[in-house]
Amino acid sequence: MQTRTVLGKVLGSPIVAAVTVALLAASSAYWAFSIETPTAHAAYQGAKRIDAPDLVGGTVWLNTDKPITLADLRGRIVLLDFWTLCCINCIHTLPDLALIEARYPGIVVVIGVHTPKFDNEKRTSSIMKAILRYEIKHPVINDADRKIWAAYGCTQWPTLVLIDPAGKFRGFARGEGNLELVDRSIKELIKEFDAKGTLKKTPITFKLANEKTASPLCFPGKVLADADSKRLFIADSTNHRIVITDLEGKKIAVAGSGKEGFKNGAFADAQFSDPQGMALDGNTLYVADRKNHAIRALDLKNETVRLVAGTGVQNRFGRFGSSGAALKIPLCSPWDILLHNKRIYIAMSGHHQIWVFDPVKGNVAVYAGNGNEDLTDGTLKASAFAQPSGLATDGKRLFVADSEVSAIRSVPLIGVPGNVTTVVGKGLFDFGDVNGVGNQVRLQHALGVVYLDGKLYVADTYNSKIKILDPSKRTCATFVAGDNLFDEPGGLWIAAGKMYVADTNNHRIQVVDMKTKETATLELQGVEPVRRSEAASVNEMK
Repeated sequence: MQTRTVLGKVLGSPIVAAVTVALLAASSAYWAFSIETPTAHAAYQGAKRIDAPDLVGGTVWLNTDKPITLADLRGRIVLLDFWTLCCINCIHTLPDLALIEARYPGIVVVIGVHTPKFDNEKRTSSIMKAILRYEIKHPVINDADRKIWAAYGCTQWPTLVLIDPAGKFRGFARGEGNLELVDRSIKELIKEFDAKGTLKKTPITFKLANEKTASPLCFPGKVLADADSKRLFIADSTNHRIVITDLEGKKIAVAGSGKEGFKNGAFADAQFSDPQGMALDGNTLYVADRKNHAIRALDLKNETVRLVAGTGVQNRFGRFGSSGAALKIPLCSPWDILLHNKRIYIAMSGHHQIWVFDPVKGNVAVYAGNGNEDLTDGTLKASAFAQPSGLATDGKRLFVADSEVSAIRSVPLIGVPGNVTTVVGKGLFDFGDVNGVGNQVRLQHALGVVYLDGKLYVADTYNSKIKILDPSKRTCATFVAGDNLFDEPGGLWIAAGKMYVADTNNHRIQVVDMKTKETATLELQGVEPVRRSEAASVNEMK
């Protein structure tokens, strides 16, 4: 969750003041978390509800064939979701919205208002890819200039705004984890407006976005290449499976049925949900099953999948001092993992921390980060990260692609003295595409990092480039970039003189020769695509 006020000047405006009064005046459906006090609530009981501002000022509508006004939705309950595609809390909110849509079809209409943090997120093409990647089934407006955000007085992502069938404000809630609150408020509005005879219940459909691609992959997030066994492991994330090939792309096996879910067993029957980072230990492949908030273990010899850490349920509130039996402690969006000395380090993006999992002892514990979303150096306990999403090591230090602060961090491994430090990066709202030395360097939402021969190679995701860093000198330069080479690459690995890049938004793996930098697309052989229409949603299975 981004808690910094990026549009602070609007907070004192008349419209925001009026909105605040209206929100506080709502009846039992009132749910303005951040400003609620008993005194304030009582003081505004008699205030008149006001009309919600219309959805004007956006640059383009997506997931619908025409613009939508609140007047078009009169008679229905409207739930606005102010989000940005990078934000883990926004990503966590999407399943809640899908549940609401499934429970109240035609009665509740969810509208996504995409208000960007990063420059790259202003691009309609990037938002469209995110809609497809996260399988969003409601209309979204690109609020690139933050005009709708300002009209509603928003200050952080995500923010949900409830509008009743008469077009009036009924409340807002900031942050994730508000499903029960929203659902209770919706039930009360249904009762109120059904009694008036003004509630519409007829089905309503929108022309959803789709994308035709010849690739068998769908938004691959991470990749791992093993030179010794000549195997390549691809997290085929939105196909909810792990694709295993040789280093030339010839199919060896596929783990996961392609249907989103949470199921152990044989490769053909197993189910994942947005798998990301992987770690290889002989014939065991560990997988960060991101949306299932779990670590899964693949037996590559017997072709089976089992759960080794997490419960399949998100740990929203246990980020401080969580430790214990790995199968009893819930996790929160593990985005990458790294194996070193029989321990697995976890980039726990949802808690803004680094955790460690011991497969032998079967326990997990917080390792670094106080849980605050920020860039703070210092001791393991006092340091702060912001959505860590990629891991690498030189054998002494853990290097972290700390995505929301566009930074690369350095963390001492277990048994190595030292503090958390920053290689490059400055803060939550300091980003760009600037090479150079030390504090002058700017990345943009980097998701992946790999170490080789004293250098770090970084998937500078929102700049769609591969950068090379010297962690000792803190220098940064562009290693590979070019038109159409990459589109938001999420992960990379180096083996046998080749760099394998998960070119996420292009649905492919790019192979870069480390000497010549010549780049080519890996041609997968024998890997069949997943028919998206046949892939059941996680909501149908959980």
